[in-house]
Amino acid sequence: MSREVVRIDEVTLFELLTIASLFLVALVGTIIAYQAYRGYRRNDASSMLYLAIGLLLLTLCPFLVNVVMTTFVSADQIVIALLENVSRLLGLGAITYSLYGRH
Repeated sequence: MSREVVRIDEVTLFELLTIASLFLVALVGTIIAYQAYRGYRRNDASSMLYLAIGLLLLTLCPFLVNVVMTTFVSADQIVIALLENVSRLLGLGAITYSLYGRH
């Protein structure tokens, strides 16, 4: 499998907007997860910890998986999509547990 180098001056506006939106989702999700973690530390509420973990798995981890797998590992797109979706599913599970689980 051959990888071509993508030059920044050859990227379309749509591709730039896609990358920017993925980065912003990861950034905002991380900020909200940090606030949930602070709530966990302040109030010793385990539900806030699960919320923070869920948000990271839902927002930051798929972004990191995509960047790492496309940059450092020559993985197929289907493998990347699977890993991203598994992270999102685990994140949703953690958020659901934070809402309905026994604490």
